[in-house]
Amino acid sequence: MERVKLSIMGFLFLFPFMAFNPPIHQNMNQPAKVIIVLSDGKYFLEVDGKPFYINGAGLEFGNIASLAKYKGNSFRTWRTDNGKNTALEVLDEAHKHGLMVTMGLEVARERHGFDYNDEEAVAKQLERIKKEVMALKDHPALLIWAIGNELNLRYTNYKVWDAVNEISKMIHQIDPNHPTTTTLAGISKREIDQIKKRAPDLDLLSFQVYGELGRLPRQVRSYGWNKPYIVTEWGATGHWEVPKTSWGVPIEENSTVKAKNYKSRYMKSMHIDTTLCLGSYVFLWGHKQERTPTWYGIFTESGEATESVDVMQYLWTAEWPDNRSPQIETFLLDGKKAATSVTLQPNTTYSAKVTAKDPNQDILTYSYEILHESTDIQDGGDHEERPPAVQWKKSSNQNGEITFTIPDEEGQYRVFVYVHDNKNHVATANIPFQVKK
Repeated sequence: MERVKLSIMGFLFLFPFMAFNPPIHQNMNQPAKVIIVLSDGKYFLEVDGKPFYINGAGLEFGNIASLAKYKGNSFRTWRTDNGKNTALEVLDEAHKHGLMVTMGLEVARERHGFDYNDEEAVAKQLERIKKEVMALKDHPALLIWAIGNELNLRYTNYKVWDAVNEISKMIHQIDPNHPTTTTLAGISKREIDQIKKRAPDLDLLSFQVYGELGRLPRQVRSYGWNKPYIVTEWGATGHWEVPKTSWGVPIEENSTVKAKNYKSRYMKSMHIDTTLCLGSYVFLWGHKQERTPTWYGIFTESGEATESVDVMQYLWTAEWPDNRSPQIETFLLDGKKAATSVTLQPNTTYSAKVTAKDPNQDILTYSYEILHESTDIQDGGDHEERPPAVQWKKSSNQNGEITFTIPDEEGQYRVFVYVHDNKNHVATANIPFQVKK
C-alpha cells in the first residue's frame, strides 16, 4: 500500500490560516482516500487528491454542528462507542456537516490492569478491534485511525507498542485508505525510541501537550522523530502545571487567560511547524468535569461558548466571530486573588466581585455557585464526578458583586462566577478557598 506519497508537485501552502474547509468526500458508498504526501521536504495530508490541514477539536459528546459553524474541519474521538452514540452515528453526523473524523480505537491500558504479557488477552483485543475497523473503514467521513489513547501513561511494559504495531498492520491489511497513529501523553525520547523500534508500521505520531506546547516542534526533532505528527490534545494549562494553594489544590486560570494562552501556544507550535505537523485537535469541544467543571471544556455545561471558541475560529480562518464572548478583567474573593490562598471564617459574610467587559458592548449578567473541592481525583482524563454544590445564603447580587454567608462546615470549596452576554457566550472564573476556624 502507498501510505506516503512522494510528490514532485508544488506544495500548496496552507499555513497559517485556512479560510475554508476543503470539500469532503461525497460518495456515501465509497471511502475517502487519505494519504500522507511528502513534497519538498514537507509532509501534508491529502484527501481524495486535495491537501487537508487538520483544524480540529476533541469532541466526545459535544456539538458537531457548532464545530462546523466555527469553521473547524475535523474532530477526534476516543473510542468507537462513547455510550451515547455509535461510531456510525458519529460518522454520519460528521459527514452531514462536512467534517472528517480521526476515529479512536479503545486499547487497554496497563494502568487499568491490562497485562501485555498475556498473549491470549492481546489476541482477543486485536480481534475485537478488527471487527470495529471492518464496520467503519469504508465510511466517507473517516480520516485517520487513532490506536489507543495515552498508552504510555504510568506504564512499564514496552510490549504495548508491539500490540499497537500488530493493530496497525491489521488495519493496513484490510483498509488501504486511512493512515494509523497512536496518541502519547506528553513527549519523551524513551517513547519515541520504543515506537520507532517496536511500532514502525504507524504512519504518524500524535502528541498530547498542554502548558509546554510551545516547545513541541523543537522536542520532536531533538528526540529523533523526523516523520509527520499531529497534536491530538492541547488547550488550557494542565492542572498539574499550575500553581497551587497552600493546602495543595490547583488554581485554575480564568477563561480570558486561557484564551490568550490558546492563541499564543498555537502560534508558537503548530503555526510554525510547516514541515512535520499535519494539524491539531484542541481539547475539548464541549465540557467535562476534570478537577472542575470548567477547566478543559471550551463550552459550559449549558452549552455557552467561552472566549477560547472565538480564538479557535480566528486561528482557523483569520476572522473573529461576529459576536464574541465576555472577557474577565479581575475576580476577587474577600478582596483577594486566588494566588493568596484565601481562608475564610465559617458563618461569616463575605463578598466576591468580578470585573468583566464585552467586545460587542452587550449587557452582561452574572451568576455564581459554590462547589465543594473535588475529591474524585482521576488521571489520564478518566471519568470524574462533579462535586456537589453548597447551599449558601446570598445577601445581594448586582453589578458583578455578590454578598453571601460562608457555610458553617470547615472544608475546601470553590466559588465560581459566570459572566453571560445572553447571546450564548460566557466568561468563567473560580477561586478555591478553605473555611477554617
